Amino acid sequence: MTPEDLVEIEAIRQLKARYFRFMDQKRWDEWEDVFCDDVVISTPDDTGEGSDITGNEAFRVYLEPILAPIITTHHGHMSEISIDGPDTASAVWSMEDHLDWPPESGVGQMWGTGWYEETYRKCDDGQWRIASLLLRRQRVEVEGNRVFPAERPTG
Repeated sequence: MTPEDLVEIEAIRQLKARYFRFMDQKRWDEWEDVFCDDVVISTPDDTGEGSDITGNEAFRVYLEPILAPIITTHHGHMSEISIDGPDTASAVWSMEDHLDWPPESGVGQMWGTGWYEETYRKCDDGQWRIASLLLRRQRVEVEGNRVFPAERPTG
């Protein structure tokens, strides 16, 4: 690993920090800009297999109305980032999220853990952006009751 690789890895860490912060602060214009225009989003544990979303604008249109009334706190931990080429990189992030729906929703509080598997691409402006995002859940609780996985994993 070169010193230049370390600079690029730090730039990717900063990108992911902005992803979480802009989402939690509901700064949707800036949040949308952390993604490549043609990003592919996959959240099979939340939305089911085969429900991928393509495009940063499409992802915003999908997610913004869901999260708008919710207080969210997202954390990314223990990044494993690899520089794969001059303009490509990949990473795995441990994650935790807390979502607090308004009382009238009847949902309550959700807590989840899991990891992100992501790829990154340097765009024409020289900035790293998220090219693909796969969110895998390990556990989800709503009001303290486990809802995912439905059964306790064995082994």
